[in-house]
Amino acid sequence: MTDIEGSTALLRRMGERYRDLLNDVRVVLRTAVSRAGGREIDVRADECFAVFERAADAVEAGVAMQRDLARRSWPHGLEVRVRVGIHTGRPTLTDVGYIGLAVHTAARVSAAAHGGQVLVSGATRAAVERPSSVGVRFRDLGRHWLHGMAEPEALFQVLAKGLRASFPSPRTKRRSRGKG
Repeated sequence: MTDIEGSTALLRRMGERYRDLLNDVRVVLRTAVSRAGGREIDVRADECFAVFERAADAVEAGVAMQRDLARRSWPHGLEVRVRVGIHTGRPTLTDVGYIGLAVHTAARVSAAAHGGQVLVSGATRAAVERPSSVGVRFRDLGRHWLHGMAEPEALFQVLAKGLRASFPSPRTKRRSRGKG
């Protein structure tokens, strides 16, 4: 899942021109999802939800998104940053779309990220067998309480060439005590 950081402020500042910026961001996201073999499921406002068969493909898409967005020059000197959150699970496909705890967890992981960052859950980190095959490493950020979740979630930051490496702590209620 992705979300544009500070989208409301961008909309206020840009007015009607925000539409073009949003379209440009969506092209970047859709291109990365498609190239990594994923499928876009839902796009609402400034959020995007996509699914992948393999966790490594989702991580590859997240890295590609951030690299492409970081290389772009945005109008009026604006800084456009997207949060990317990835979780691995088995949602249920219904006539209204994907539902289940896995979908909610992905949304919460995305919400914990900062613009320009790719965060993954412990399940995703475990599912990526060879992180070097997609040119990434993972930084263990410990276990964090995600909004509405019953247990703290292990979070990992994706590190890769072309991605910013330094961010504040994840945007969560609090960090869990104990090992992550």
